[in-house]
Amino acid sequence: MHPATRRLALALWIFAMLACAAVISRTTFTADLSAFLPRLPSAEQQLLVNQLRDGLVSRLVLVGIEGGDADGRAAVSRAMAAQLRGDPRFTAIQNGEPVNQAADRQYVFAHRYLLSPTVTPERFSERGLAQALNESFELLASSAGLFTKSLLPRDPTGEVAAMLAQLDAGQRVPMHAGAWASRDGKRAVLLAQTAAAGSDTDAQAQAIGAVREAFAKAATAGQYQLVMTGPGVFSVNARDTIRHDVERLSTIGVAIIVTLLLLVYRSVPLLVLGLVPVLSGALAGIAAVSLGFGGSVHGLTLGFGTTLIGEAVDYSIYLFVQSAQYTRDGRRDERAWLGGFWPTVRLGVLTSVCGFASLLLSGFPGLAQLGLYSIAGLATAALVTRFVLPQLVPATLHLRDVAPLGRRLQWLAARAHRLRWLVLVLVVAAGTVLAMHRGTLWGRELQALSPVSASDQALDTGLREDLGAPDVRYLVVLSGPDQESVLQGAERVAHELDPLVAQNFIGGYESPARYLPSAATQRERQASLPPPDVLAQRLRAAIDTQPVRASLFAPFLAQAEAARTGALLRREDLRGTSMALAVDALLAQRDGRWSATLPLRAPAHTPQSTGAADGVDTSAVRAAVARAGVADTLFVDLKGESDRLYTGYLREALLLSLAGLLAIIVLLAVALRSARRVVATVLPLAAAALVVLGGLAALGQPLTLLHLVGLLLLMAVGSNYALFFNGPAAGSQVAGASPHTLVSLLLANLTTVAAFGLLALSSLPLLKAFGLTVGPGAVLALWFSAILARPAAPDTAGSAT
Repeated sequence: MHPATRRLALALWIFAMLACAAVISRTTFTADLSAFLPRLPSAEQQLLVNQLRDGLVSRLVLVGIEGGDADGRAAVSRAMAAQLRGDPRFTAIQNGEPVNQAADRQYVFAHRYLLSPTVTPERFSERGLAQALNESFELLASSAGLFTKSLLPRDPTGEVAAMLAQLDAGQRVPMHAGAWASRDGKRAVLLAQTAAAGSDTDAQAQAIGAVREAFAKAATAGQYQLVMTGPGVFSVNARDTIRHDVERLSTIGVAIIVTLLLLVYRSVPLLVLGLVPVLSGALAGIAAVSLGFGGSVHGLTLGFGTTLIGEAVDYSIYLFVQSAQYTRDGRRDERAWLGGFWPTVRLGVLTSVCGFASLLLSGFPGLAQLGLYSIAGLATAALVTRFVLPQLVPATLHLRDVAPLGRRLQWLAARAHRLRWLVLVLVVAAGTVLAMHRGTLWGRELQALSPVSASDQALDTGLREDLGAPDVRYLVVLSGPDQESVLQGAERVAHELDPLVAQNFIGGYESPARYLPSAATQRERQASLPPPDVLAQRLRAAIDTQPVRASLFAPFLAQAEAARTGALLRREDLRGTSMALAVDALLAQRDGRWSATLPLRAPAHTPQSTGAADGVDTSAVRAAVARAGVADTLFVDLKGESDRLYTGYLREALLLSLAGLLAIIVLLAVALRSARRVVATVLPLAAAALVVLGGLAALGQPLTLLHLVGLLLLMAVGSNYALFFNGPAAGSQVAGASPHTLVSLLLANLTTVAAFGLLALSSLPLLKAFGLTVGPGAVLALWFSAILARPAAPDTAGSAT
């Protein structure tokens, strides 16, 4: 290489690395599943995205206090709630204490004639008033008699009771010592709603820290434990777990790789220089993803960078070990390696690029991120090895003599073909296992990608049952140009949902219109109230047979007239009530459009239930929504939608992987110009992939998308091995692979296994899938490449050097 060209290559490399560092410094890292949702989602999928990012469910933190005695847990709950209610990071803290009870009752009482769904013209007819009064008089003899007696002069028709019954229709939480308790009485429970969206992981982390701080202050006496769940908690834990696993496994992997390289190189300078392509590739990969995806990189993609250590370090190993055989006058001749081996390395890199390039076409950003990271990282590592590393390594710097080890490996490789029967047995066995498990081979739920452990999911389910908190699986969502239109639509949908509640097709629902009726509905209710003289006349007739004087109801007549002629309710009137929090959560404006959300509750089933056997009867709900005839209304089963999404995700990834495999075969055919060599290169990789899949299936491990990406990475790693046995650098026989070449392949394989195999120890299913796929797959790819390569002639098997 001309000196000027060398200087230019070094300058470009330094500039590129500085630019990558600058990009990474402004990059944000996420850990939520929204990165694995479609780039161009359908309306239902967009709703799923919105709910995961900043919907009602994403803001809930479920808190449990365990240990101690029941009174002590309740005291801790009250102390925590008192501290957190003054924290601006939360919009609501609920633990059963009647904090807003007075404001709620005042709001309901003052606006009962605009809020109550029973306010109709029939209700205030002579017959309707008589019936309502009879019901109120009957309540006087019940347990609610004192409450009814105090309200009777002002609310003889029972509108307050009707509203309170509607508000209390949800699941009740048991109380102990003035605070909520679990059904089994073993924990106190709280429900917190954060001000920040669930997608704001940093803000969620701060809110979770505030809960822990409040617990630490409140639980100074006694042995208490704090447990928390919720989307924000899961997101923060996932980010921390990814960070911890990446740091831990990267440290261990680097230590193992460094030890292996030192044993072979016996040179610290060579070791340090050998990591230059690795670091360059990692920086380039992260920067490329950041630039390609709006400055955001998913934590899984960052974790994927750990695997680049095992792949990218191979290139420097090939350079250092293989070029050691070309020494003249004590100086290595890098040009000989570039001429004899670089074409094979380059072809291996190109096959990797072809495999991962197919992922760039994915409609799912998470998969496209992995593809872009792999392409940028591996290509950069290879280019640095080719153009930069030879200039940084002094020609007189040598590693230990590996020829003796290489000759032993050459002797083994020349006889490896005797084990072809074993490869056949393994492939047939793997194929049989896969055929037996073909119906359950692939995981079909998006939950398979979740970093949340089974124990955390069980805790979340338990706390939701304790609190009666919605899992927000079933949603009816309306959108419109303004608040009034979506409130009217919510009322029409609610009218169709009410019969489903009565028939136990659904357990109930929430609606913002319950607390803030549309202006049109409020006017209708005002119109249902007769003028004072007419109402007084009808009231006298209604109480004609009752032992009560008409003058008792003078407050009722005055307040009914005030409601009839007064101002309509506005959102501001809810301020200070717990109902304001519900409206804020269910009624929102985004991008100039308004939306109303109606979460549905699953029914409590009994042997006599007429609803669905499990969960909400979705067909009945869809029919009800259709009858409502409200434009821009969606009913979504978020779990069902996520599962359908994952199925499409998996189908697309399989097709893209097949396209990538086809591209690799075409590339090999063009480069090798030999059908035999193409088959000899692809066959060991296909056999290794088949055996790995069969092993995972035999162990009962459902395959996910990350296993599929792992197979692509296996192809990238294994193609180097197969090409060195069958490509231009190997000649036409195994004996053509020199001792130095075989040592480089063994060392590269060990470093790859060190990097990928460690991922199998990760607590994250996502990273574990890589480790279980690529770790054993890399070993099999090397073995199968040697076993299936064309055997050497007897007279040359042990003579090549």
